[in-house]
Amino acid sequence: MPYRAAVEEFAFLFDHVVDFAAVQATELFGEATDDVTRAILGEAGKLCDEVIAPLQRPGDLHPAVVENGVVRTPPGYADGYTAIAEGGWIGMAADPAHGGMGLPMTLTSAVNEMMSGACLSLQVCPLMSQGQIEALSHHASDAIKALYLPKLISGEWTGTMNLTEPQAGSDVGALTSKAEDNGNGTYSISGQKIYISWGDNDFAQNVCHLVLARLPGAPSGTKGISLFLVPKFLPDEDGALGARNSLSVVSLEHKMGLHGSPTAVMQYDGATGWLIGPEGGGMAAMFTMMNNARLGVGGQGIGVAEGAYQHALAHALERKQGRAGGTGTIVEHADVRRMLMTMKADIFAARAIALSCAHAIDMGAATGEGDWKARAALLTPIAKAFGTDTGIAIAEMGVQVHGGMGVIEETGAAQFSRDVRVTAIYEGTNGIQAMDLVARKMMDGGEAALRLLDEVEAAAEAAREPFPQMADAVWQASESLREATEWLTAQDDLNDRFAGAVPYLRAFARVLGGHLHLKAALADKGGAREKLARFYMQRLLPEHAGLLAHAQAGDDALFAMSVEELVA
Repeated sequence: MPYRAAVEEFAFLFDHVVDFAAVQATELFGEATDDVTRAILGEAGKLCDEVIAPLQRPGDLHPAVVENGVVRTPPGYADGYTAIAEGGWIGMAADPAHGGMGLPMTLTSAVNEMMSGACLSLQVCPLMSQGQIEALSHHASDAIKALYLPKLISGEWTGTMNLTEPQAGSDVGALTSKAEDNGNGTYSISGQKIYISWGDNDFAQNVCHLVLARLPGAPSGTKGISLFLVPKFLPDEDGALGARNSLSVVSLEHKMGLHGSPTAVMQYDGATGWLIGPEGGGMAAMFTMMNNARLGVGGQGIGVAEGAYQHALAHALERKQGRAGGTGTIVEHADVRRMLMTMKADIFAARAIALSCAHAIDMGAATGEGDWKARAALLTPIAKAFGTDTGIAIAEMGVQVHGGMGVIEETGAAQFSRDVRVTAIYEGTNGIQAMDLVARKMMDGGEAALRLLDEVEAAAEAAREPFPQMADAVWQASESLREATEWLTAQDDLNDRFAGAVPYLRAFARVLGGHLHLKAALADKGGAREKLARFYMQRLLPEHAGLLAHAQAGDDALFAMSVEELVA
């Protein structure tokens, strides 16, 4: 069974679950009519099915390599990227003033997820460009915007982000890359960066790097970091490419997955760059890119989950084993059915959460209202962490459905698991996402979280007549989450919050998943979506209780053992 983008699933979610009509009703996104939205979903689905998905296996079997300083991408990737660029898919959400479509992030997120399910290694490239477009749109000078944005949006040029150094991973403030003012509006950038996704390629005319570096005399830590735009080739004011800049790809990492995506070690030796934003404002500017990318990475996890589910389902429908009734295949076995139902239910939950986050981003952009922006900020770490955790769990479950054939590379089942694993690490590890949720996102005393839970409980109350048991399960789970949120915000010692941050985030996702499944059931009474919702309520939602107990346990047990006892 070949990959098929979940076009109809997104249409259902837009119509019945995430209130896309509210986005369409705004002046900013009024042109995203139902006809336009359906056409975009359909064309994107066709591109994913027919052009991008066939590149999934070749990229794994024929990885990107660097030869004499030139990065060679897998067979077919250049054509696949060209199709993405020429279709306008990179600039979907970008400002029309620079050649973008100006479409809602909700719709952009759906298309990005479909592409991730088709071939994650290739989709990483346009996602990086989208993040750079977002950062430059908010922080660059008008001259930089005019020169770079049209090229990035068209896909003629690609973008990257350069944060990590060998000694500075999640602790970005420890970076040592240097920038010196050349006195002519440019800066000289020197240093080495690692883990640079799509640090170079053989199909774009130019590769534009956003690089964090420290100016002379800048304070230590993140406050002393500035952001610079450093292109591979130096363009003139009209965009014509000139001399090669003083930067190079030292090597490509040999990774467990994402073999088609070149992850580079980048060396800058006095490379020419331009300051983006104010001096010392590098982290603020880079976070604009990272927050955009975090939602996108959550979608990557969900997309791979969809691909792994389809792959596993196809095997289960074909594999005959044991005394199975009905079709005579393993899909009739209870444990295989448990795995498939879990996969399908959690894909829906994770997808609906990610689209809810994108919806909040759109409403915040369209209305300027602080509550919507707070909602988007709250949901971003949940969407990223739960989306990628779901991708990892479902990809691994897909291997299990295949049985012994799951660990045989020729089946392709293991590739999903290998490819998706890094999504829980890059763009901020999922542990960092959880810490962000319980600390920075709770600086309002939990108000944004509690407003969301008010909506969850109101929706559950409204659903009591048709679905009393499911509605009560969601309402009770929301109340438990409310109590845990109030407990968390009362803790002055952040370590007590951090000790339970990961289970708290997952519990929050579990409750939101129940809420969103309930909305789907209301739109499909007696149908497959009601049946899937009942499975979620019975089998998956109850996990929230144990997770919340863990979340409120404090840090005593974590640090009860000494370091010496850990190694004994």
